[in-house]
Amino acid sequence: MNKKLNKSDLLLLAVYFAVSFFIQGKDYYENDSMLKEYLFDFPAELIGVCSIIFLFVFWLIPNFVTKKKYILFGILGLLIIIVISGIQYTIGFWTGENDWSKFPRGLDFVLKMIDRGANDTAFPFALLLTKKFYEGQNQLLKFEKKQKENELKLLRSQIDPHFLFNNLNTLDSLIDSDTQRAKEYINRLSLIYRYLIKTKDAEVMELAEEIQLAENYMFLIKTRFGNDYDFKIETTTTLNNKFIPTGAIQALLENVVKHNKPTAGDSIKTVIYIEENALKVCNTKSSIIPKNESFGIGIDNLKARYKLLSDKEVIIINTDKEFSVSIPVIKLIEDN
Repeated sequence: MNKKLNKSDLLLLAVYFAVSFFIQGKDYYENDSMLKEYLFDFPAELIGVCSIIFLFVFWLIPNFVTKKKYILFGILGLLIIIVISGIQYTIGFWTGENDWSKFPRGLDFVLKMIDRGANDTAFPFALLLTKKFYEGQNQLLKFEKKQKENELKLLRSQIDPHFLFNNLNTLDSLIDSDTQRAKEYINRLSLIYRYLIKTKDAEVMELAEEIQLAENYMFLIKTRFGNDYDFKIETTTTLNNKFIPTGAIQALLENVVKHNKPTAGDSIKTVIYIEENALKVCNTKSSIIPKNESFGIGIDNLKARYKLLSDKEVIIINTDKEFSVSIPVIKLIEDN
């Protein structure tokens, strides 16, 4: 809880005391109480209740509860309530011109002040604590949202250096062997980086635009590896109102190339299935098994991003001959 009281906290307490004093003033009037009671009792109650609340908020809770000194907190809390309520009660007893022989003493006084102080401060204190609790919850939600945004940017940034390194090496060898092909390669590469720059702060992008990115990326792979890799896109639904994490297909295609080395005359076939609620990338597996088989940074990255973006999970199916990754399609507007 934020220990500082802001203007809205003070306004809340002011409204509470204004309503309380109006109700009590009406009772005083109907009971034909003396003017002295009205003029002294209300300020005494205001000062007493506010003093108890402020002492608990600014001194007891931060110094004893947060340090787990619960016994000392209880003892000091009771003493504060007894002393302040005792002063307030004594003023009320005097203004009412009561018989001092009937003034409570000893244990009777202690119990009466605890009961009186608890009743007087319970409701305004609960109002204040409830308000501060929900303010704290809102601040926490804002902090978590900002943290998610930062995590998403960090996860996306992991893709770019790896992608650039691979393609610069390919371009270097391509310039000497096929100048025309190199120009087209540079053009496609520039389109990809233009897209990455345009979407650098975007958590998700339209599926249609991601497909265009994938087509440019597949061109780069085909140029680099020739017939070693074969790609196909099959669509069974419209692309309207469908979104996926930015760069998701690129990451999945990169994973195919990284973990599958084709044997002579046997290409790695990859199909991108676009369905109503999911996008699936399915590829045949290489007969060459990597020494340390793993899904790689691309899929791990994608799984982490989905945990931040959606309550749906990435589904991975890994068999002897085939590997597929199904990612949920995100819809910003739900269908009726």
